[in-house]
Amino acid sequence: MTSLARPAPSWPCPPAPTGPPRPRAAPRLDAGEVTALALLNCAVREICAPGHQLWPVEPYLVVRLPRVDVTLRARLLRPQVMTPRLTGPIEELRDGWTPLGWRRLAGLIAAELELLTGAANPEFTAQVTASHDAMAIMIRKGRWPREQADLYLESEQSLVVGHRFHPSPKSRQGADWLRYAPETGARFPLHWLAVREDAIAEEGDVSLLDRLGPPVRDGYRVLPAHPWQLSLLRPESEAVIDLGPYGPEAVPTSSVRTVYVPDAFLKFSLDVRITNCVRKNAWYELAGAVALTRALRPVFDGLPAGLLGEPGYRTVSAGGPRLHEGLSVIVREGVTGFAGTPLLAAAIADPYGRSDAAVARLLHDASPDHLLAWWDAYVRHVAPPVLRAYLAHGVVLEPHLQNVLVSVDDDGMPIQAIFRDLEGTKLLPGPWASFLADLPGPVAQAMTYDPGRGWDRVVYCLFVNHLSEVAAAVADLCPALERELWRLARHHVARCAGETSAVPGGAGRLRALLAGVPLPAKSNLRTRWARDPDREAAYVSVPNPLADLGADAAPNGATAPPTSGSAL
Repeated sequence: MTSLARPAPSWPCPPAPTGPPRPRAAPRLDAGEVTALALLNCAVREICAPGHQLWPVEPYLVVRLPRVDVTLRARLLRPQVMTPRLTGPIEELRDGWTPLGWRRLAGLIAAELELLTGAANPEFTAQVTASHDAMAIMIRKGRWPREQADLYLESEQSLVVGHRFHPSPKSRQGADWLRYAPETGARFPLHWLAVREDAIAEEGDVSLLDRLGPPVRDGYRVLPAHPWQLSLLRPESEAVIDLGPYGPEAVPTSSVRTVYVPDAFLKFSLDVRITNCVRKNAWYELAGAVALTRALRPVFDGLPAGLLGEPGYRTVSAGGPRLHEGLSVIVREGVTGFAGTPLLAAAIADPYGRSDAAVARLLHDASPDHLLAWWDAYVRHVAPPVLRAYLAHGVVLEPHLQNVLVSVDDDGMPIQAIFRDLEGTKLLPGPWASFLADLPGPVAQAMTYDPGRGWDRVVYCLFVNHLSEVAAAVADLCPALERELWRLARHHVARCAGETSAVPGGAGRLRALLAGVPLPAKSNLRTRWARDPDREAAYVSVPNPLADLGADAAPNGATAPPTSGSAL
């Protein structure tokens, strides 16, 4: 499918243009402005809001970094429901308001964090710079709109900007990243190895690899390798023979290291840091993926959602842990068996509308009635399966924007959510005690969360990372609808509370959400500053839009402007 029908407008918001709908032009992207906004978003959420250092002064949001005694402002697109929707330019208060560049802002935030935490991080500004530079190249290299025959793959490769609440969303380590960057439409053949059968380690169904790979002589099995990873590892083992490039082109998806091949995905190790982490398949994650797929099948049989299982892995047993993990590949099921057109949720939420999957293009010129109906369908398919998986089955899904595909019909209406990437999926140890007891200790430990941490992860990924960004993209089209969007979301949470009322403690967690308890937001800025692993990320609280927030409530308890208010 290459296009989706656009609904005819009924009562417009804002006034609809006359004549047939016209394609929405993507706004101009500037890497410096996007980098600065991401930094400011992080600072507002993790430093200024918890310290009550922000004030709406129409049409701006004024914020203060108290330890370096700097006051900043950015244009406020609309009042806060969960997190302010800001746009540039960002300005600093000196003798008057002066435009502030991203380098200066990165330095100010670094100084603030050093004073706040008592620890320095000499890597921070370099990571922000690397992200900015990579984004600038992606913008320059990318061709928008693209002539893309596959809307799903276009959605995977459209994330030029990345996470709005990450200080370095496009940081890439190494010199070869551009050759394999999904954001520039990269495609490349896989590199294949022949591995002696007595040096193969595998589990589950990996027959796809034998179908895709080149023929090999008796006593050997094929093993695909990401060419970037192969150039880093340079494996030397008498059990491994280099066969060179072969087969159909692989298409890198939004995670970079996972590629799409006909009818399936292959998740490789990459010994490079991408955004947060070195993207390597740990040995315990290999066995864990296969075990989780087995455990989740009956769970998803009872959920109105799809699952991209990971039924097998293959790697080498020769050469020690470095090759065992570094040459591993996890087979993930493909999307061809699902109805409609799957689209990456992160592309749907893209505020810059670079992809035809984005709300800005998918729903351009839609009436408010249609926007509400679309959102209602979206929440109905995404939220209840996640909440029921946790409450009724003890499964902690990780439904952030890059882990969820949303399948839409020919009119662009959501019809199913599809969940993927079992690395972030965890089990609660209570309900799954007997299953976990049959696994090796490190494998079981890596796939579990305690109930509190598991719930925080579910709520953050579902409401803060995912639904809030899609809701904001819809509200960009019609700001007056934002509170109504969250009232519809509340309806689905309330219904789920009723359906899980018999689950011990289940309805209580959802009633707390409906009562307005603050939501946990992952602190990407402070986690990067502390150089903590993602699993140990801290959380900060953000307002809960599921509650009936008063229209005149001051955000995060702020009641008065800073002492320099006369200059605001």
